[in-house]
Amino acid sequence: MKKILNKHIHFLLICCLTAICILFASCKSEDMGSPVITSVRMYNASPNDTLMSVGDPTDPTIWSGGTGKYVAIIGQNLKNAVSIKFDGVDATFNNALFGPNSVVVPIPNIVFSAIDTTKLYTIEYVTTTGSTTFSFKLGPPAPKISAISDVFANPGDSVYVYGTNLVLVQNFSYGGTAITSYTTNAYGTAIGFVMPNPALMSGLVSVTTKTSTATFKIAAIPTITAISNGNANVGDSVYVYGTYLKTIQSVSFGGATITDFTEDPHGYYVKFLAPASNSYSSGPVTIVTGFGTAATAYKINTQNDKWLGLLANFEWGDYFGYAWWGDIKLASNMADFNGLMGTNSSQYVYFNSPVLDGGKSVYAPLGNANDTPINKKNTWMPVENLTDTVSHWALQFEISVAHPWNGGTLYIRTEFAGDTYVARYEPWKIPGSNKTHAFITKGWQTVTIPLSEFRSKVKELGDGESVPSLNLLIGPTGENSYNMTLKNFGTSSTATGLYAAIDNIRCVKIK
Repeated sequence: MKKILNKHIHFLLICCLTAICILFASCKSEDMGSPVITSVRMYNASPNDTLMSVGDPTDPTIWSGGTGKYVAIIGQNLKNAVSIKFDGVDATFNNALFGPNSVVVPIPNIVFSAIDTTKLYTIEYVTTTGSTTFSFKLGPPAPKISAISDVFANPGDSVYVYGTNLVLVQNFSYGGTAITSYTTNAYGTAIGFVMPNPALMSGLVSVTTKTSTATFKIAAIPTITAISNGNANVGDSVYVYGTYLKTIQSVSFGGATITDFTEDPHGYYVKFLAPASNSYSSGPVTIVTGFGTAATAYKINTQNDKWLGLLANFEWGDYFGYAWWGDIKLASNMADFNGLMGTNSSQYVYFNSPVLDGGKSVYAPLGNANDTPINKKNTWMPVENLTDTVSHWALQFEISVAHPWNGGTLYIRTEFAGDTYVARYEPWKIPGSNKTHAFITKGWQTVTIPLSEFRSKVKELGDGESVPSLNLLIGPTGENSYNMTLKNFGTSSTATGLYAAIDNIRCVKIK
């Protein structure tokens, strides 16, 4: 009898334990159900936490960008997240920081040109107990158009419209004509298409994305970016470089009117032969086209004009600029330095440096110490201009490189700044790569180095931050001496030496 009773008690205990386990599991499952999201807020300290979404898919509000910013997701059962995706892109998070009813998570880096568009404007939230999808209109910022590659493109030519956030494009038109075949790049900075027939040269460019619409007027406003030789002699080939230099109505080269010129088919330059330098005055270069006017802020033909900012012309007089020592020589009218792009019969200085061993340099002391009413010890600019933005001024000079030059940095140093800020001239370097090429000129050409290119030292002289103010470069009076040094910053020998002449050094306003 006792055995039978024990068996019954044992059986009842097992049944009770099973029921308790089932009940506990049921309660736990009920407590930790599938996640629910009720809203998303921008994560800021209250009361500045902006409501971003309540999950209404018809709400037209789109929150743009936001990579790296934190948002607060509000709801229930949000702990134990396995995956959180914005527009289909995984976000990084730390479950240990989550509460059951709210989590804070950074918006991931979303490349909108590469996402699965079926998951656009959603948050996908997965926990160990379930998942949910929430409407959250996070998209790219508003599109902007900044430029057109070639306003003068012919039918069949490739044309690119440049800007930002040109992704998720829904409609694209050029000059009022819908363009249905186009390509966009992964960064949203360009849309490419083939110019239709007939070519479109007026009207608006319109790009509509998921976010909004951007427009841009098709207008070939000309610009001038450089002059091949600002102190050219008669018969020299002169190139004025820029953009949209087409439909030209007039060209003024200093004080001379140029009537015989040739336009580049794409408007990148206009070329002509220089008039005699003594036949016209110093002045700006001005080009008038059918779309507008472009002019240089600085003057050309300065070789015949003594003006504030001329630092050295190497002629006898107040602007001589040669210290009679160092590793340069004085010369005039050397045939080696003349060519199609520029001739020079006046006096100048020249380097004739051999191959430089690692760390070696040659020195060119320059600058005029004469104190005259016009040029007080190398006056770069008036005192009142020392508060101008640094990039609004530049150092200019003419150079002729007669033999191929590859290696060795010509750096420029002012007496006031010393080695704190120097400018580097390295035309043998190929921009955007670690490669070099042998640089040579076909005669004389103008070099323009913005004063913002005088930089601090990080590893080498002049490879750091731009000088922040003009008075840190040339002092409180705008009067300062300077020099040039050709230095091999490498450890092995340079590939070549430098055989080059320099003339007409001046400081000019470029903006």
